[in-house]
Amino acid sequence: MKRKAQKQAKEQVLMQQIFSRPGTTAWRALALTTVLAVVLSGCDDGSGAGSNSFRNDYTAARGALESGNYDKANRIYTRMLQDAGPLTPRIQLEYAHSLLRSGAYGEAIQQAQALSQSQSGTARSAALSVLGAAHHEMGLTALTSQDAANGRQHLVAAQTAITEVLRADPELDPLGALAGRQASIKVQLKSLG
Repeated sequence: MKRKAQKQAKEQVLMQQIFSRPGTTAWRALALTTVLAVVLSGCDDGSGAGSNSFRNDYTAARGALESGNYDKANRIYTRMLQDAGPLTPRIQLEYAHSLLRSGAYGEAIQQAQALSQSQSGTARSAALSVLGAAHHEMGLTALTSQDAANGRQHLVAAQTAITEVLRADPELDPLGALAGRQASIKVQLKSLG
């Protein structure tokens, strides 16, 4: 039992190191994938996260996400969450991101919100970046449907999440996409009066 706790603590330290290093999103994705592969190859805490099928599922989910096959990625991530063990926060983040990219904004909000409430530091900021983007997209959808009140509510939630990310972890926005969303949201809120 003590060995299992030590292994989980090491995995958490590795994840925190990845999330706290400066650099590009591409570097982080590559580093994270590498660390996950190492962790998964040596991890068998009874959760299933160290099994070959879990590794294969992770590879398939990442591939599906990166190639735009979001329905497939969502199905695999959903299945993986049941056995993710100490990797649950990372799998949940990727699942929320996949939901966002698939246009399932409400589900992405639920996943990212839950994750942001359970994490701290850069891991929280990563979840908030997905949360802010999902709220922004949901707000735009509401405005397109002439639902100004709901649109405003989502835009304010997006602004709050993105502001926290940019304040706490500006390195998570190396290309300025979040800052661009934030500027767009400010204009949209101003136009709503």
